Amino acid sequence: MTEPQRKPFLYVVVCAAGVADDVGRLISAAQERGWDVGVVATPQGLGFLDAAAVEAQTGYPIRSAWRSPGEARPFPPADAIAVAPATFNTVNKWAAGFADNLALGILCEATGMGVPTVVLPYVNSALAAHRAYQRSLAELREMGVLVSSYQPHPPKSGGGADRFPWLEAVELLAPDIRTEAERP
Repeated sequence: MTEPQRKPFLYVVVCAAGVADDVGRLISAAQERGWDVGVVATPQGLGFLDAAAVEAQTGYPIRSAWRSPGEARPFPPADAIAVAPATFNTVNKWAAGFADNLALGILCEATGMGVPTVVLPYVNSALAAHRAYQRSLAELREMGVLVSSYQPHPPKSGGGADRFPWLEAVELLAPDIRTEAERP
């Protein structure tokens, strides 16, 4: 008897940005395209989410901390990862190889594991002008990470939420989605 084919699994990494509470839009778009979704929040990002709503929508607990030895894995392996919204801090730490929380640990491993990954930064134009941020985006691109087209919003505006490209994550990853068994 053959095992049933599992749906591709998308990890959505959520950072502490004002638009994070709209992550349900990305989850819905992915589910409509046949993916199962699990959310991994940065420690600060967890406070920006309606955890009960996200868990009800995905059917999985939000992950934010490493599991204990011997504890079961709460998600299947990632077939793709979308980092949305990605903060200045997360982009820079990820590009530099810092893995000081679960979300960054997953992201730092993803390239070496061949997991297609897209990042949708949500930063203001003052932070986006910082040389370290520009170098970090270039580094992520060199690592094969797909970077969204979102243009930074003005500082102190709280802006950009109305034009944050949630669906772009799914569109950028769609051609690359493969199950773990199909990856090289």
